[in-house]
Amino acid sequence: MFVRRKSNKSGVVSIQVVTKINGKSKLVKTIGSSKDEVELKILVENGKHFIQTYKGQQTLDFSSPESIIKSAFKSITSHTEIGTELLLGKIFEDIGFNKVNDTLFKELVIARLSYPVSKLKTSEYLLRYKDTELPVHQIYRYLDKLYDQQKEHIQQISYEHTLKVLSGVISVVFYDVTTLYFQIDNEDEIRKRGFSKEGKHQNPQIILGLLVSIDGYPLAFDIFEGNKFEGYTMLPILDSFKRKYQLEKLIIVADSGLLSSQNIIELQQKDYEFILGARIKNETQQIKDKILAVDLKNGASEIIEKQDGLRLIISCSDKRAKKDSHNRKRGLQRLEKQLRSGKLTKSNINNKGYNKYLKMDGEIKLSIDKDKYKADAKWDGLKGYLTNTTLSKDEIIENYAHLWKIEKAFRISKHDLKIRPIYHRLQKRIEAHITINFVAYKIYKELERLLKEKKSGVSPEKAIEIAKSIYQIKAQTDGYGNIAQILLLTEKQKYLAKLFDFG
Repeated sequence: MFVRRKSNKSGVVSIQVVTKINGKSKLVKTIGSSKDEVELKILVENGKHFIQTYKGQQTLDFSSPESIIKSAFKSITSHTEIGTELLLGKIFEDIGFNKVNDTLFKELVIARLSYPVSKLKTSEYLLRYKDTELPVHQIYRYLDKLYDQQKEHIQQISYEHTLKVLSGVISVVFYDVTTLYFQIDNEDEIRKRGFSKEGKHQNPQIILGLLVSIDGYPLAFDIFEGNKFEGYTMLPILDSFKRKYQLEKLIIVADSGLLSSQNIIELQQKDYEFILGARIKNETQQIKDKILAVDLKNGASEIIEKQDGLRLIISCSDKRAKKDSHNRKRGLQRLEKQLRSGKLTKSNINNKGYNKYLKMDGEIKLSIDKDKYKADAKWDGLKGYLTNTTLSKDEIIENYAHLWKIEKAFRISKHDLKIRPIYHRLQKRIEAHITINFVAYKIYKELERLLKEKKSGVSPEKAIEIAKSIYQIKAQTDGYGNIAQILLLTEKQKYLAKLFDFG
């Protein structure tokens, strides 16, 4: 046996113990890997020590407990993190994603849930903690394959599982968009500068449209040019989803950002039912007078019939009124501060945000229209929902309230799964990257459901954190070959193993 230094595409060097059998090299053990030369020298010495003590068989000295333990330690050949595979890998398979016959797919999805980093660092992570050698160029090649051959199949598997969880019925879907930015300067056909929901207006971006079910399970997604009006993204995804799964009836729920007269016309023409957040202050004067005349109290709601056959449901909330009042006061204070600093000019008089309170005093002086500011208080606490459904007003309000689940999906994707920033250049790799995140979020949601079903009191984030601390050792024994043992050392590890029946 001898120690071998093996350079990987990622720049990491692996230190391995290798033996020759019939003239061919066979890996005995990977001692470790690093880019640091000092660490590599230590690993080489560890490799040499391993060769001196490794004999294929271990003869134990039974003269003392200490010598037995030391001899046992010497027989250990590997020490790898196994918890995420036991927890998330099983969910991956139970959903049906193992029908995608590619182990690389599973590796990337579980890595996205447990260690969401760049593809280069993913390669390093898999080698260091999983003893899995996966060069970064191989990951990139696989992303191309995923996009070309597996993307549609993956979404089909996810849909079928969600349908099963929801007892075979998907009648209400929720749609929203977010923006994902890139660490580049130049635009291209898909990556464009536009309004960024993350404040990254200087970065080219794409728009991600996501469709989820009533419990927040991801159903479908698509990407669009970064400067596209978000209202134009909804119909393409809905049409594709409805056609693909041959759905006759769907109720679409979306916020007011997706509201446009053209969208409403097309939704009706295509026989969609919808519940959209309404911009009640943009209604006709006649409708606005009707809204304010109702004089709703906390928790109350009212239906206003519109001439176009649509219904406008108005609800009132003291909690929302308090928030509206607070935001309006903050907006006023910001305007007053800008006025004092002289930063505002005539060009700032418009209907954007709180600039609507600005007015001209004479030829050159700007001031705040306090009457308009006070008049806005009449709208505090009011929320509108535009619909063509026959649902009751309470059902409409309740369905719309589920939109927070899609906001949660975006939040988890951005902060926990770290879907952005995106470093890929080719559109197919961008979509493949998002597909990996789509599957990771699906597994996250199923983990969340199972933890709740088991009344565990553990969050998905905590369960994953515990799983990451569970390791497995393998040892070479006298006459028994390799033996593997999962190390469940803490009460939390044992509890998780009991919940999901592993270990």
